[in-house]
Amino acid sequence: MGNIYSAQNVAAYFIYELNEQKGFINSQTLQQLLAILDKQWQITYGHSVFLEETFALNQYGYVVREIEVAYKENGNQHIELPAKDWYLEYGQFQLAYRTYGIPPFTKEEERLVKKTIEYYETVHIKKVS
Repeated sequence: MGNIYSAQNVAAYFIYELNEQKGFINSQTLQQLLAILDKQWQITYGHSVFLEETFALNQYGYVVREIEVAYKENGNQHIELPAKDWYLEYGQFQLAYRTYGIPPFTKEEERLVKKTIEYYETVHIKKVS
């Protein structure tokens, strides 16, 4: 079946996971991970993982525009924390500025996401060596 999630929340998962593993992640890496996951999600579940529209551009590769905009200020530097967004809790009168949360993946979905990270790390290590 496979749920559909916000790309911002999936990106937050990747950032937290790679930071926990002491891995490197920047905006370009993030887009590549999202592309791999989206492709695998479509093969497995028959639809995109993201609510947002994605673009396959010849010049830049795979792009989720909202992710590109949110992490543009980081450039090629390592991303320590997910992007922040304004949030207004129901019944509150004050906006809070907080990082995006991680999605509530099912066990099968989380396995696919972790497999995406493993695949990316394997391919990345082969390119470097």
